[in-house]
Amino acid sequence: MKPHADTISAVYVVAELIPKLNAVEKHIEQTINAVLNTSQLPTQIERYTKLQVEFQLELTMIRLNLEHLLKRYNKELEAVINDPRQDVLLTLGQHESVAVESVKTLYNRVQRLQQAR
Repeated sequence: MKPHADTISAVYVVAELIPKLNAVEKHIEQTINAVLNTSQLPTQIERYTKLQVEFQLELTMIRLNLEHLLKRYNKELEAVINDPRQDVLLTLGQHESVAVESVKTLYNRVQRLQQAR
């Protein structure tokens, strides 16, 4: 028996998931660059440089797996971009599922960090 496969709405992918990923990427880049450009503490620079590399690796993994999803469901996603009423559920592979959850997790972390400021 096959394990339950995760699904995601095509509208959610184009209207929420991709915009959230772009927002997270932009915010992380701006925040880390701001610290790196203003800090004079070697330990802080080293910490944020490592953090930048970690985020870049995670974002690269997410993008590669989402790219696979976007290619597999290109026709369905194009249809929903042109007409949201054409929404369908997309079946996610294991790595795509992890990427989707990673986007949600990163987005929530960034939101909490912004609220804590």
